[in-house]
Amino acid sequence: MKIPVVDNGGQWTHREWRVLRDLDVDSEIVPNTRDLAGADVDGIVLSGGALSVEASDAPLGAIDGWIDAVAVPVLGICVGHQYLARHFGGIVTRNTSPAFGRVALTVDEPSHPLFRGLPDHQQVWESHNDSVTQVPPGWQRLAHSDGCPVEAMTHPTRPIFGVQFHPEVEHTEQGREIFRRFLDACRR
Repeated sequence: MKIPVVDNGGQWTHREWRVLRDLDVDSEIVPNTRDLAGADVDGIVLSGGALSVEASDAPLGAIDGWIDAVAVPVLGICVGHQYLARHFGGIVTRNTSPAFGRVALTVDEPSHPLFRGLPDHQQVWESHNDSVTQVPPGWQRLAHSDGCPVEAMTHPTRPIFGVQFHPEVEHTEQGREIFRRFLDACRR
């Protein structure tokens, strides 16, 4: 299985790559300026990053050019999640205070494949200044926390998922399981 990690300048991009490698995935870190339309891959991870997409129409590298055309599953993490929301018509806003550290996550859709079989309440790790406050039209919210109304979301018809938290770090209790569930979507 081949899944590139699109580097959006995140401090943990290498950890996302490492988790995929540990799960026996052929992965590489690629710049967000690379066009992935038509690429021979089984899925794509959009990394986190320090960039703010709140109140911005600025593109995130070349992602705008190919995201609507790819047929493979996509997992957006942190700014990748925020980018997906903005691109597809959701709302991203600046937090009143940054969210850094351990957060209690509540899973709203425990039957969704990304969370199926996992605890409805779990600890995750956050590192962000902006949050998705409204999912794009037709999208489904999968999880929330007290400080973030959309911790996870999914596209209504395509295998595109976003998570605000960082499943690649050890502090996120079910992080590897979430990656495994994303890989299951990539195998279909």
